[in-house]
Amino acid sequence: MPAAYSPRVVLYEQALTRLEEALTKPEDPIVRDACIQRFEFTFEMAWKAIQRYALTEGVECLSPRDCVRVGFRLGLIDKDPQWMAMVEDRNRTTHTYDEDSAKTIYQALPRYAQLFRRLLDRLKEGERRRAGEGS
Repeated sequence: MPAAYSPRVVLYEQALTRLEEALTKPEDPIVRDACIQRFEFTFEMAWKAIQRYALTEGVECLSPRDCVRVGFRLGLIDKDPQWMAMVEDRNRTTHTYDEDSAKTIYQALPRYAQLFRRLLDRLKEGERRRAGEGS
């Protein structure tokens, strides 16, 4: 029987799946904008899932950047500089919009999706481990 995951992890997985689906579509301005919006949502779900996981480990993080750093410390994410680039790209997409930045960020999204997928796998693994310890 598959493990039941926390609501944050379930929402994160749903957001990531939708991002991955959007990335399979041929690029045009509408698809690019949709992918960027899905990236923003996936990023939000990712850092909030890290935040929730960290709390169960007795660690607090309050911002996306802080939670990424905590994710490094907890072994949820690799110390890959692409994570900090992702934080910067997320900030750029939510605070400004220009066509050149959108194109650059869009090109990075497949790599970001891979990092998100690895994080999801580690979150699930951690939840399974904790559920096993609680049995």
